[in-house]
Amino acid sequence: MTINTLIHQIKRKKSFLCVGLDTDLAKIPAVLLDKEDPIFEFNKAIIDATHRFAVAYKPNIAFYEAHGIKGWESLKKTIAYLNRTYPEVFTIADAKRGDIGNTSTMYAKAFFEDLDFDSVTVAPYMGKDSVEPFLAFEDKVTILLALTSNPGAFDFQMQQSKEGDILYQKVIKESLQWNNSENLMYVVGATKAEFLGEIRKLIPNNFLLVPGVGAQGGSLEEVCKYGLNDAVGLLVNSSRGIIYASKEQDFADAAAQQAEALQKQMESILIQEKLV
Repeated sequence: MTINTLIHQIKRKKSFLCVGLDTDLAKIPAVLLDKEDPIFEFNKAIIDATHRFAVAYKPNIAFYEAHGIKGWESLKKTIAYLNRTYPEVFTIADAKRGDIGNTSTMYAKAFFEDLDFDSVTVAPYMGKDSVEPFLAFEDKVTILLALTSNPGAFDFQMQQSKEGDILYQKVIKESLQWNNSENLMYVVGATKAEFLGEIRKLIPNNFLLVPGVGAQGGSLEEVCKYGLNDAVGLLVNSSRGIIYASKEQDFADAAAQQAEALQKQMESILIQEKLV
């Protein structure tokens, strides 16, 4: 999966929707709990119902690691199913890894080689040598946390130095100097849409992964107003608003309805902006 392939899928589906697979056993329909692998069965049903409207899927790794070996097996089955059945979709391991070089190399191998994800989210705050091992995989994408959607983002990411630099801006500027930085995407929360204009000045051509639309209250229109570029350049993620649209047996149909509603909004915006 290359960036050009992703752009092609966005234009073909008239969508830049990413579905977050934050699968919680406490929230999935009770009818699935007797299955041998309820997490995978839930994910499979959601994927089959929504793939027409989505160009990417993002399992949040914590929801799988919490269940130990069984959870990891559910994750492996989910990514294998995506890669085998819907190879056109872009896959994101939402792992938020980042450590000293040799450790990052092992993290990268786990997600890029063993699991065969197209991309992984990485925390940049240990610096260049904690990120470049991911970027060494030239056919994969590294998604750097830039400005996140949580309230605590203001604790550190918005701090200003004596020289006038804001921390998240410094992270972005520095990252552009790293090896294979053309393979970087950046996480910018939808609840921080007012900052997207400034971020676009720093990285006009990179893709942005934007969580926070839907349950967290982010506005799709605001994100698009400031975040779109000539190649669309956005993946907008929705998790809870889609996958937990219903807890009954119709959960997959309900998820499809929510995904389609977002896709239709995206299509309208793309047509308005003459991007499809």
